[in-house]
Amino acid sequence: MTLLSVDDLHAGYGRGNVLHGISLDVEPGGVAVVLGANGAGKTTMMRALAGLIPHQGTITFNGSPLGSEPERAVAAGVSLVPQGRGTLGQLSVRDNLLVGAALRKDKAEIEADIERWCETFPVLARRSTQLAGSLSGGEQQMLAVARALMSRPTLLLCDEPSLGLAPIVIAELFDTLGAINRSDGTALLIVEQNADLAMKLASKVFLLDVGTIVAAGTPEEFRSDDVVRSAYLGYQE
Repeated sequence: MTLLSVDDLHAGYGRGNVLHGISLDVEPGGVAVVLGANGAGKTTMMRALAGLIPHQGTITFNGSPLGSEPERAVAAGVSLVPQGRGTLGQLSVRDNLLVGAALRKDKAEIEADIERWCETFPVLARRSTQLAGSLSGGEQQMLAVARALMSRPTLLLCDEPSLGLAPIVIAELFDTLGAINRSDGTALLIVEQNADLAMKLASKVFLLDVGTIVAAGTPEEFRSDDVVRSAYLGYQE
């Protein structure tokens, strides 16, 4: 059974569509990566999947329509790490984590999850009372990931997680995402411009170009395609 199935998705802002009928899928526990240049529509796609903007077409999650309301997406098991972190800067690190668990009622388990993600990202434990807006870019990205995981999602949407981060932070973050996928079975849909790094995690890759999926396949198939490799992956052999 497919976890996420997207069919003929159209979405945009105002009267203009950015996405022109894209289709993709994510398997349970799988890692799918969407590559594409700036302006290809990657963030618009993620916002549509998270219920943040209206869309036309079909988004099915766990066999049921997902709809266009963010709280419905979170309740169904979909959580978004937005581009640019999106932390609540005037709230503390701990309060940001509590916001991520806003739909949950299991207080003891919420506290256990806060402890878990603070152990995973030790800087969050050290700065739990600090305002999120005072953290570094890398620390805010760790907080954004931890906050999204506080809802215990079945599918984690990551929109450009490496954007603006130092290489050592990027490597650590992707190692953590891979570990979460393996240990918890959390499926990942990652939008990323760092193609080589993202494809090391991926089981399936989609290429988005000007609002349209123009290629799909395994990482091995992408690396062996001369046109895709030179035009989108940034290297030739």
